[in-house]
Amino acid sequence: MESNKRVLGLLGLCTKAGGICFGTDACIDFITSKKVKLLIVAQDASERTKRNMERICNENETKIYFYSNIDDLSHAIGKNNKAVIGIKNKNFAEQIEKIINGGEIIG
Repeated sequence: MESNKRVLGLLGLCTKAGGICFGTDACIDFITSKKVKLLIVAQDASERTKRNMERICNENETKIYFYSNIDDLSHAIGKNNKAVIGIKNKNFAEQIEKIINGGEIIG
């Protein structure tokens, strides 16, 4: 649970730094233009959304994680009902991925 708080906290910081995009259409645009380093899709997103985003990420060699839920992810970025979040900032993407994979955060 602690790691979930850390990831959501980093998402909030990354949002403030202007390092994310959110929503399916915006994320697809950024993924296809190779600007997204890591995509997070809520585990409770629709199966269609998950399949679609996974296919697009695979085609564009973008890392994707199915993580947390729509409410928590939306709250972390200060929006409502967002199931798809793209991390454009490389450093934030690396830190978030490390935590999701069970690693430690620096600092």
